Amino acid sequence: MSTPDVLAALHARRSIRGFLPDPVEHRLVEAVLADAARSPSASNTQPWKVHVCAGEARDRLSRALLEAHEAGGDGHAQEYAYYPSRWQDPYLARRRKVGKDLYGLLGIGKGDTEAMARQYGRNYEFFGAPVGLFFTLDRGLDGQAPWLDLGMYLHGVMLAALGHGLATCAQQAFARYHAIVRAQLAIPPSEILVCGMAMGYPDAGAPANRLDTAREPVSGFAHFHRF
Repeated sequence: MSTPDVLAALHARRSIRGFLPDPVEHRLVEAVLADAARSPSASNTQPWKVHVCAGEARDRLSRALLEAHEAGGDGHAQEYAYYPSRWQDPYLARRRKVGKDLYGLLGIGKGDTEAMARQYGRNYEFFGAPVGLFFTLDRGLDGQAPWLDLGMYLHGVMLAALGHGLATCAQQAFARYHAIVRAQLAIPPSEILVCGMAMGYPDAGAPANRLDTAREPVSGFAHFHRF
């Protein structure tokens, strides 16, 4: 194993919001999911489930999601709390900065709600990616361990995709329309839809892909006790 390659992957991974339409072979998607399955989980329970769509299945789902989004999303709600009920700094400031930076790259001005809604709708087009992944958990698994495990698996998928020459964007935006995704992909009611992910080849010319997000230095979040 090459240590520089591992570290390079950690630093190279980013959320891509502009993909080429080039198809991704089934074997490549399967390889990514298999490699990511080496992710750790509590007592090796491996609670994650993945539903993959491409081709007409992806296009049909995208049309249904966009229709719901453009209609205002009435009657749709996510099944779990994602963001904090109350924001506070420094988290609010970081969130606002990434939004401001992204909209700046896209030429969307402050207060332009229509343009913001259109950009948010790009989620439901998978930002042009040919492959959509949806991650679910068994409802019978209560407690926090499965959610932590899934988070590690998601990161594994993103890094494995990078290793296979692909790019990704994790998307919680799909959770609101879980009923549509469930119906289109025949996801059983015993599974809760946690999030989705776009996967494909990055479009180097997409302005959104120039977004460079800052990271806090170790001194800003780590505490060393009797080190």
